[in-house]
Amino acid sequence: MNLIKTKIEGLVKLRPLVIEDIRGSFVESYNKKIINKLLGNQNFLQDNESESMKGVLRGLHFQNPPYTQSKLVRCVKGKVLDVALDLRKYSKTYGHFLTTVLSGQNKEQLFIPKGFAHGFVVLSESAIVSYKVDNYYNYQSESGIIWNDPDLKIDWKINKTEILVSEKDKKLPTFNNFLSPFK
Repeated sequence: MNLIKTKIEGLVKLRPLVIEDIRGSFVESYNKKIINKLLGNQNFLQDNESESMKGVLRGLHFQNPPYTQSKLVRCVKGKVLDVALDLRKYSKTYGHFLTTVLSGQNKEQLFIPKGFAHGFVVLSESAIVSYKVDNYYNYQSESGIIWNDPDLKIDWKINKTEILVSEKDKKLPTFNNFLSPFK
């Protein structure tokens, strides 16, 4: 597995070795020993999976302390545009975001450390996204940033009229109207 650094400290992509032959392909998507060597000691406690149709946008979500989560995200089937937004006030890249395409074809993964908001939009007809987290979900600590924040100007690579967002996500604050809990 290869580690690919991004312009945002701590946010990295992982490219696993893919073995292909006439039968199809094989990939080792997770190996604790390798992950801990590449990312430091990670203790993933929960696996989450979502299946969504084209245009579904989930995010930008995060959990407030003490329930913050690091995530290891991959797209098992289909194609998504994945977005991670730095909410760490102490970071030189506070307010910066990274967009990357994750797909069942490229098999890349994105490691998102604590202190980031995360979201994705489905670019293919459907997609299955799977991610590991290092802390259990806590309903009372969930929060987020509105996906179409006019100051962030995230290009979701899809026509805005095709985007489907939950009622809850439509009510999230803008980046400039929230207080970062990540001091």
